[in-house]
Amino acid sequence: MHRKLRVIVILAHPDEPEEYVGGTAALYAKAGHAVKFMTLTNGSAGHWQVDAGPLVARRAAEGAEAAERLGVLQYEILPIDDGSLIPTLEARQAVIRAIREWRADVVISFHPDGAGHPDNRAAGQIVRDAMPFVGLRNILPAVPPLARRPLYLLTVDYGTHPQHRHDIAIDTTPVIEEKLLGCDAHVSQFYEFTPHCNGLLDTVPTDWAGRRAFLLEHWSAYLHAAEDMRPALARWYGDKHAEGVEYAETFTVSPYNRPHSDDELRALLPLPGGRESA
Repeated sequence: MHRKLRVIVILAHPDEPEEYVGGTAALYAKAGHAVKFMTLTNGSAGHWQVDAGPLVARRAAEGAEAAERLGVLQYEILPIDDGSLIPTLEARQAVIRAIREWRADVVISFHPDGAGHPDNRAAGQIVRDAMPFVGLRNILPAVPPLARRPLYLLTVDYGTHPQHRHDIAIDTTPVIEEKLLGCDAHVSQFYEFTPHCNGLLDTVPTDWAGRRAFLLEHWSAYLHAAEDMRPALARWYGDKHAEGVEYAETFTVSPYNRPHSDDELRALLPLPGGRESA
């Protein structure tokens, strides 16, 4: 029996792990591996009507519901206000601690130089700056260091398409329902805040069939397999399989990793020939 893998997704705001990595997380969870979501802000700014305190509580509850739907074991939200994230020593130490305590084999975060939300860019910078220290015993000595550095992957967000490389492509078609339901749990974001910002609030359906179609239409870029993903899908799944993939998530292998062979990547990811069961 293969060893259970431990995966941590560290992004900026509640709802982003589901939006950008929800399919991959569901594949890991279905195979019996342990997944944790962590966001470095509390999402306090993500509404035009709800005050910060109630919104933080509401978004935490939405995250807990999403985790249950996806099979994610933990959902940690740091008490840093939305829009206030900067790469401080304290934030870096919180990330080092989380990666160590989770005993992570795989860490997924944002690009550290993205052109979009400053919190997203800061989250990528914080995780990048934490990675060299996760195995050093004299940094945070109270938390045992990792014996082996995790695989470090970068996920796309709305501001990082220009520099994102499709190094790893994951076919998320088998778990698209789980990913959509994970997003659906974040009512405040997918059916209120973002539609309000985009002038779509009056078009939000109330039934699941309608909401499913609404998510597929308006978040298509983070759900559907784009044509520029096909070469990576063909590399990892073969040409024939790649042609039929409808939904996918892709990742850039960070340059800060130690060298990895394709076989090791398959062993650490929900890919054909990898650890398909725990």
